[in-house]
Amino acid sequence: MNPRKLPRHLTLVALILLISAALGLAAPAAQRPNILFVLSDDHSYPFLSCYGDTNVRTPAIDRLAADGMKFHRFFTVAPQCVPSRAGYLTGRSAVAARMTRFSSALPADEVTFLELLRSQGGYYTGICGRTYHLDGSARAAGSEVGRLMEKHGLRTFEKRVDYLRTGSDEMAITQMKEFLDGQPSGKPFALWLNFSDPHHAWNAPAEFRPSPASLKLPGHWPDLPGMREQLADYCAEVNRVDRSMQAVLQVLADRNLAANTLVVFAGDNGQALPHGKGSLYDPGCNVPLVIRWPGVIKPGGESRTLLSGEDIAPTLLAAAGLPAGPKMSGHNFVAHLRGEAYTPRAHVFFERGPHGSGPVTVGIRNSTYDLSRGVRSDRYKLIYNCTPWIPYSPVDSAGGAAWREMTAANEQGRLSPGMRATYFTTPRPVYEVYDLQADPSELNNLSGSPAVREIEQQLRVALAEKMILDFDYLPLPDLGDAAVPAGPAKKKGRNKK
Repeated sequence: MNPRKLPRHLTLVALILLISAALGLAAPAAQRPNILFVLSDDHSYPFLSCYGDTNVRTPAIDRLAADGMKFHRFFTVAPQCVPSRAGYLTGRSAVAARMTRFSSALPADEVTFLELLRSQGGYYTGICGRTYHLDGSARAAGSEVGRLMEKHGLRTFEKRVDYLRTGSDEMAITQMKEFLDGQPSGKPFALWLNFSDPHHAWNAPAEFRPSPASLKLPGHWPDLPGMREQLADYCAEVNRVDRSMQAVLQVLADRNLAANTLVVFAGDNGQALPHGKGSLYDPGCNVPLVIRWPGVIKPGGESRTLLSGEDIAPTLLAAAGLPAGPKMSGHNFVAHLRGEAYTPRAHVFFERGPHGSGPVTVGIRNSTYDLSRGVRSDRYKLIYNCTPWIPYSPVDSAGGAAWREMTAANEQGRLSPGMRATYFTTPRPVYEVYDLQADPSELNNLSGSPAVREIEQQLRVALAEKMILDFDYLPLPDLGDAAVPAGPAKKKGRNKK
């Protein structure tokens, strides 16, 4: 971006932010944007109409995108609520943040971007709406796990922010207003607002529901009546969360806050249908991301750059003129938002661990427990399954009509070979490699194929490096080192007497 083409006051703002960031100082309060970070729940890309998806109607979020920038290749660090949110807040992988067990509370020594905004930037901070998932599970009275959490002081979020509430999607709007009512004069705010929609169970009113017959199904699902019915239920929830987002944006407008508020809208992970939530296929981790930052982001922007959930925290800190936290591994992409030179990621990474808080049982399915890791480049993906003997089952929707009909179709031999291999082969392969350009549905596993041998090795090395740097507890993928001697060979005659 050429500074000579910017209005004079914006040039000064940019200069102040750059100098402040370089010195590790917060910019003056008048120059720092308010920050509103909004998460929908179980929301896969491309289920917004601004992405061209005709199954949903999302005019409010479409307008947000038109005023800002939409991202096509944004991936959460995990296909599940808890680890994904840990990645957002800490700017680290869920593995590095020690948040791969679904019932974990975020460790007290893992610092969130909200805390840094408050302590270093003078922000008034808050969390509201659907549960934020990071204070551990088992809150019910009398729960043994809940008592252990309290005994060891593991619930920490009341100390991390100025305002903390949870509630329904309708309550989230009321809570947002209450939070803003408490904003101290002269302080910018940073609010993390959470919606439940489009999380299962799906109960949006009929007014939001499209006709099942009108829907366009992606290639990773068979065209079955139950699948269409459940997709219609899901789309109704996406349509309803757009109405909720409209209410949020109206609050900003009514209070004259829109012009100085950086708004981020994203999903926490993918939809609770096969190939989605709980899986490392794209619909599990590829979620919507829309950002509006008046005066900084050129309206109507669009990006296909690879971005990770790890990148949100350092980027929001940079927007406030603050450096990233010392342990953050995410990439600050403020330059990309400004339209300036930006070095994109070569890879994004994801992990899968236990889901829910239940114990492991005989006959368990991977909807409840699985250990896998993944890496994706622009074109190729590697999935590394460390518990391949556990059969596949979709998270949250295994009892629904779609999965029941898919199971019956498989038993009757009516599924395509790719779907049969993906959903119903046990054990699953340890390694899966997909050419996402030729096979966007991720149904044709190329692992071991000579055509992708070098690419697969490159992806394995990239994943191994990430696992090493994050101190991952799983064994590293096979890099072909087994035949390499453990040390130098002994010299001939060295031990002769």
